[in-house]
Amino acid sequence: MPKVSVYNVSGAQVGEIELADSVFGIEPNKYALHDAVVMQQASQRLGTHKVKGRSEVRGGGRKPWKQKGTGRARQGSIRAPQWKGGGVVFGPTPRSYGFKLPKKVRRLAIKSALSSKVAENEIIVLDQLSFSQPKTKEFVAVLNNLKVGKKALVVAADFDDNVALSARNVPGVKFVTAEGINVLDVLVHDKLIITKAAVEKVEEVLA
Repeated sequence: MPKVSVYNVSGAQVGEIELADSVFGIEPNKYALHDAVVMQQASQRLGTHKVKGRSEVRGGGRKPWKQKGTGRARQGSIRAPQWKGGGVVFGPTPRSYGFKLPKKVRRLAIKSALSSKVAENEIIVLDQLSFSQPKTKEFVAVLNNLKVGKKALVVAADFDDNVALSARNVPGVKFVTAEGINVLDVLVHDKLIITKAAVEKVEEVLA
């Protein structure tokens, strides 16, 4: 089992914790990681693109000239696709780009992401994280004590208003609960800061 140090908010080591091999100690599967990231990014696309077809553009109610006898090609409307100002053929319409992955692939992907953080020593386990009131200054002080100067994902067992409000104005920092942890957030952020209670909750679900 991988063993990592446990710190308090002052940055002092207060113990160690053994992480479950089945969640934090597997060989990362790059194919599952790639599929999970593509799935999340696809789900985030709005898909609100829209163009007008020939039935939606303005004008074109009258046949421009008679069918025969003019020497020109027959035309039914000046708003057909080949005319300037005409409708677009097979243009984009609003749609969802989202798709689903099998449950086993999703679980393998999040385990791979967590294991990669452990292997690269980019995980920090806190004994607890709480504030008496929302204070961005106090949250920044915790990051400084832990020597985290880059993008960080902060994971707690349950949602805490004071922690969430303290973290939301810090550039590069995102706060989520153990239930909301996902592959894209874990990979995008340089450091994973997770509480002991959140570790237990994640292991309970994924082990």
